[in-house]
Amino acid sequence: MPLYNDQKLKLGVFGANCSYGVNISHAPTTYKVTWEHTSEIVRRADAMGFELALPVARWRGFGGTTDFNGESFETYTWAAGLAQATKNIMVAATSHVPTVHPIVAAKQATTIDHISNGRFALNLVMGWFTPEMEMFQGSQRAHDDRYRYGAEWLGVVKRLWTDEAPFDFESADFHIRQAQAHPKPIQKPYPVLINAGHSPAATEFSAREVDFSFVGNDSIDQVREVAARVRGLARTKYQRDIGVCTSALVVCRETEAEARRVYRSIIEQGDWVAADNLMKVLGIESQSFNDRIQKYRERLVAGWGTNPIIGTPEQVTDQLAQMSAAGLDGVVFGFLDYNEELKYFDSAVMPLLRQAGLRK
Repeated sequence: MPLYNDQKLKLGVFGANCSYGVNISHAPTTYKVTWEHTSEIVRRADAMGFELALPVARWRGFGGTTDFNGESFETYTWAAGLAQATKNIMVAATSHVPTVHPIVAAKQATTIDHISNGRFALNLVMGWFTPEMEMFQGSQRAHDDRYRYGAEWLGVVKRLWTDEAPFDFESADFHIRQAQAHPKPIQKPYPVLINAGHSPAATEFSAREVDFSFVGNDSIDQVREVAARVRGLARTKYQRDIGVCTSALVVCRETEAEARRVYRSIIEQGDWVAADNLMKVLGIESQSFNDRIQKYRERLVAGWGTNPIIGTPEQVTDQLAQMSAAGLDGVVFGFLDYNEELKYFDSAVMPLLRQAGLRK
């Protein structure tokens, strides 16, 4: 199972299934949302030894001149295709739990786990983008109620993955009779589970239910504090160990000046209408991100709100070493031009990560 191998710092690619990837910008890139292109990205990451391909689940864009993420591949079928096209990397589906019935999700996940021979992960999202949720059910749940619903949803899924006998499940939202699912997943007791979020409800859900929590990346100090908090809650309250990872935009070039020029070009060519639409939704609807909206407007344009990793191969290695020392088990990367920049990362950064003891 890739996410439990002996590499000190796990690596992955993030957001390579949606238009514009992680950058709300018209900065030039060869990246595009075609099956040929996205599968090439993940196959390249697989050949590099990366552990995870993590997609963004998106049902509509954010408007503006880019309509950021307005084109996307649905993530269960995306993961199934990539499971067949890859050899070692873990492929994930990102699932907005209100958009798919748990019986269907459990069967889809099991199927992909079999296609991949146990390399499937399920990233659980409670449904923060209100216009998307209104597409499905005409309304949005209150923030903490989304996690209550998500816990019930996952309770059904976990039982379908593990119970041999049919079972009933009765709750405010589910009225299930004689549920059953066969075969069971290859991974035991079930596929790797992922969740992200900083709110108390999100942290509680992650500590109790999932295997890896993806935390925000505003600063090294913030990463250290949040990683310790979610791990501590999992251990003390639920007697569980949980992995902690993050995402980051990487801009790596031969010189720091060139890397910063590329980063600045992403911001200068940003689609601020789409960025402001995203900020409005996050600020009003997602308590998980409230504390960073205004401060990181530019970071939303360049990297989906995370602290970017910018510089030479040596500087990128140093920054990743700091993140590892702060308590992170892994980082999934976004790039301006995934395929071209992965080639350079492979030749220039991966050897340095091995020298630093972060990779073998």
